[in-house]
Amino acid sequence: MTLANSSHSPQDQQELCSWLNLTLPAGIGPRKQQELLRAFGSPGAVFNAGLSAVSGIIGIKLAQSLFDGINNEAQQTLIATTLAWLQEPGHHIVTLADRDYPQRLLESSDPPSLLYVNGDPGYLNRAAIGVVGSRNATPQGIENALAFSRVLADAGFTIISGLALGIDAAAHEGAIRSDAPSGTIAIIGTGIDRVYPSSNKKLAHVITGKGCIISEFPLGTAATASNFPRRNRLIAGLSQACLVVEAAPASGSLITARLAGELGRDIFAIPGSIHAPQYKGCHALIKQGAKLVECAQDILEELRPQGASPAEAAPESPVANPAHAPIIDALGHDPSTLDQLISRSGLTADVVLAMLTELSLEGVVTNLPGGRYQRLIRS
Repeated sequence: MTLANSSHSPQDQQELCSWLNLTLPAGIGPRKQQELLRAFGSPGAVFNAGLSAVSGIIGIKLAQSLFDGINNEAQQTLIATTLAWLQEPGHHIVTLADRDYPQRLLESSDPPSLLYVNGDPGYLNRAAIGVVGSRNATPQGIENALAFSRVLADAGFTIISGLALGIDAAAHEGAIRSDAPSGTIAIIGTGIDRVYPSSNKKLAHVITGKGCIISEFPLGTAATASNFPRRNRLIAGLSQACLVVEAAPASGSLITARLAGELGRDIFAIPGSIHAPQYKGCHALIKQGAKLVECAQDILEELRPQGASPAEAAPESPVANPAHAPIIDALGHDPSTLDQLISRSGLTADVVLAMLTELSLEGVVTNLPGGRYQRLIRS
């Protein structure tokens, strides 16, 4: 039974309080919680079993912490706050015992005992692809995340990401732009009542109407570094495949990809310039066996759901002004300096600068740090 913003019997309310009392004490993570559930059958039965019996499963220290929580004023206040939150439209709590619980998460070794959901929990068991990448994304990376996610959503896949800046936000946005009802899921590393970063509040609001936001963390949980690897494991577990758009050598995206690989998920990576640090992680994944993809069609050929029509790869947009062709050719697909463009094109500096200005206004070229320029490929 999924507990949501509707009237519940006292028995339902008591059951939910037992789930919350099981999951809120510090130090008793998903693995320990599941040991208890396997031993006793339900959270209510855990507490009915008594301190001695529970100590035999998880040890006296953790068992004492679990039972102390029942009389802990702060914990009980948080439970009351959670029950009030649950009365708001679109707010749900999904437990391991619920039919809406994501079945793919059960394949991991430590699935959360409950999930806080803002939006429609029906999205949790749909065909889904995780799309992850750098917070400090390049303009081309943003374009790629938008384009790939929209095509994948058009083909019937729910897009899962982490609501971070950069690639995550672009992935959600791409899914939202799709006319298909595939939707998007944001998995966050804070309490469900918080949005991090705050600049994504508007995006978060849209997601709740076209998918859902989920968290395993209690209400009020702030963003801390240790929360995000836990968030990443849920992205990996909930997705049937993972696409890495951009990733530096030591990034959370690579953690997500590694966890997805351990679960037997397909890993896809978009290659980029050998000179761009944002793609070194993608190149490392490809060397390790991730599938190199150049368009969303490469992914759909392996993962397309039954009945979904193939998506056509969009050709590169033609140059609107033929006079700009020398600069487009000189740019190629790697970042280039002004001196390089002058040398390659044979044009004077003032002509090159004028063309770059026009192309930037048209959204064909973007300025990068260090006085470099890069062509944007829109798919």
